[in-house]
Amino acid sequence: MAIINTPHVTTASKLAGLLEAVLQVPMPVRVRAWDGSTAGPTDAPTLIIRNRRALRRILWQPNELGLARAYVAGEIDVEGDLYDALNRLAGLVWRAPDRKDLPFHTVAGDLLRLGVLGTQPKPPPEEMQVTGGRHSKRRDRQAISHHYDVGNDFYRIVLGESMVYSCAYWASDELGYGLADAQRDKLDLICRKLDLKPGMRLLDVGCGWGSLAVHAARTYGVQVLGITLSVEQADYARKQVAEAGLTDQVEIRVQDYRDLDDGPFDAISSVGMAEHVGTEPYREYAEILYSQLKPGGRLLNHQISRLHLPPKQPHQPRSFIDAYVFPDGELAPVGVTVTALEEAGFEVRDVHALREHYATTLRAWVANLEAEWPAAVRLTSPGRARVWRLYMAASALAFEQSRIGVNQVLAIRTHRNGDSEMPATRAGYAA
Repeated sequence: MAIINTPHVTTASKLAGLLEAVLQVPMPVRVRAWDGSTAGPTDAPTLIIRNRRALRRILWQPNELGLARAYVAGEIDVEGDLYDALNRLAGLVWRAPDRKDLPFHTVAGDLLRLGVLGTQPKPPPEEMQVTGGRHSKRRDRQAISHHYDVGNDFYRIVLGESMVYSCAYWASDELGYGLADAQRDKLDLICRKLDLKPGMRLLDVGCGWGSLAVHAARTYGVQVLGITLSVEQADYARKQVAEAGLTDQVEIRVQDYRDLDDGPFDAISSVGMAEHVGTEPYREYAEILYSQLKPGGRLLNHQISRLHLPPKQPHQPRSFIDAYVFPDGELAPVGVTVTALEEAGFEVRDVHALREHYATTLRAWVANLEAEWPAAVRLTSPGRARVWRLYMAASALAFEQSRIGVNQVLAIRTHRNGDSEMPATRAGYAA
């Protein structure tokens, strides 16, 4: 009688089959289970499942939020190229089914045998739930504090010496040209587009850690008012200003843009700020900036965009970015932004797309974080460090693949007679 050898079904192969059944697509990565067994393609990054709780999270939230919660909690990890893994897993995220449509009847036995059935686990403590009216002053302060008040030393690791948290401008490919150089060139590009000159007044809305304010005051001799809702950012920025000997030129305030009454300014910069404003309040935001700018003055609006506005759905699942990174943050197509600025009274003169520059910037930030991982974890928490690594790596791919973009929009407030005070050619303000 012949003996038939049946292949041993490992925990990992069961997990791979279960995930394929739940997410309804073939597993594009290798799987390693909590018992060390592996399954899946050998030439792919490995998804490490350390705890059964990760499967419970994915069963309750079979989308990016479920996967993100498991990653932030340290219940799953990636071995190998993180960017490659995220690229492969993107198909699972975007095609993830509704929980009510999951074929539980076909996998009930495996779920029971693997011991993953149970109540929905609590989200990791790093998940944020803001309260109050959307984009109210109180709620906006909560959202800003959640993202920015996580420790200046942590941000110093990620951002490097420039402490600039927006897309850099990679103006050279020479050996030795790095992130600090690209951020310096971005700050200078903004100042040149605004045509800053000694004695002018600049309003920097969402001034971050004060790098643009210091650069504009020191290099172009302007007076600067920088505002932010982050107490930690303001503390750091004031120290930067004092160390640079610029306290007579630069003022940093913790202030909501809706409380501004210091105009008219000769120029206004809004860099990485408008994403927090929201699409509905954006018209009011633009009108406030217009009212604070003198005739002939310029606005430089540096803002992340998306290709189109998604259709509104009554039960849209919460995204990883909203839950962990930018609560209430909203991205609009650049055309929507231009229209809102024009409706507020601005004349848009130039739109400069920097999408590829942001992908390079994000990869540099991820490299900084990974190089100082133990210190980053010590300064925040393992979960928080994992949030930043995941969000920056995934965002780099999104920019590279043209799912989101970033643009510098140069606009002016013309004089009553239509005079713009703009040069006849772009040579006066273009890169």
